[in-house]
Amino acid sequence: MPGPSPLDPAVAARLKRDADGLVCAVVQQHDTHEVLMVGWMDDEALHRTLTTGRVTFWSRSRQEYWRKGDTSGHAQHVHSVALDCDGDALLVQVDQVGAACHTGSRTCFEGRDLPAVRGQRDA
Repeated sequence: MPGPSPLDPAVAARLKRDADGLVCAVVQQHDTHEVLMVGWMDDEALHRTLTTGRVTFWSRSRQEYWRKGDTSGHAQHVHSVALDCDGDALLVQVDQVGAACHTGSRTCFEGRDLPAVRGQRDA
């Protein structure tokens, strides 16, 4: 990852990054609250997301920035960005154009349910 970012220092100070300098970004459709995907952001990716109106991630596998939709046309237009209480995760609410998943499905979670026992609430 490149050096210093122009991310607002007040925002940067609130982030709790992992060992690679990244924060998990959960991407959600703003009006339906459907969880679309999860990506990773460093300070520069977050700065680009906050200032351009399009979601930018840091690709851990390719070691480069990628703006969602630049090659697929399936863009994510930023509606809002929130930081969780611990500072280690972002909630990015978007208006998703097309599929969010690289497989072509609407979400990265669609059709990928795991078997789980449902808990019962205490009476």
